[in-house]
This record gives sequence, C-alpha cells and structure tokens, in this order.
Amino acid sequence: MTIILGIKTENRFESSECIQRILTDYGCFIKTRLGLHDIKEGSCPKFALILLEIPDKEKAVLIGSKLLDISGIEIQRMEFNFN
Repeated sequence: MTIILGIKTENRFESSECIQRILTDYGCFIKTRLGLHDIKEGSCPKFALILLEIPDKEKAVLIGSKLLDISGIEIQRMEFNFN
C-alpha cells in the first residue's frame, strides 16, 4: 500500500516552520516529498501544495493528523495497492 497525501497550506509563511518540524520528525517514513507553489513575477504567493508518498498507512494517518493540528491546512489522500 502506498498513500499520497496532498497538503495545501493557506499561508505558508505562517505555517512552514510547524510543517517542517512534523516532516522532519517523521522523515524516515516519507518516501517522496514534492513541494509546489505558484511563482508570479514580483511576488511569492501565500498558498502552497506539498505531496508526500508514504508507504505505511498507519504512519500516513498519523502524519496527516499531526499536520491537521496546524491552522490553515487542508489534506487530501489517495491510496494505492500494489500486488
């Protein structure tokens, strides 16, 4: 089983430190991490999207619940089974 967590943050300037702390604490369980944000000339937008690939469902649920404790975070999850 592989879980993909999509994490949207409404204000990455305010939440990035808390997000980074959680991702560092659980870094051994995160197989892939991809950060996406829009770049506009002359400005850096507040919102961002982070994609995490986590091969352990229990750890994905735990990481997701920790991240949801942060204000302005939205999480969506995809699950894939490979046999």
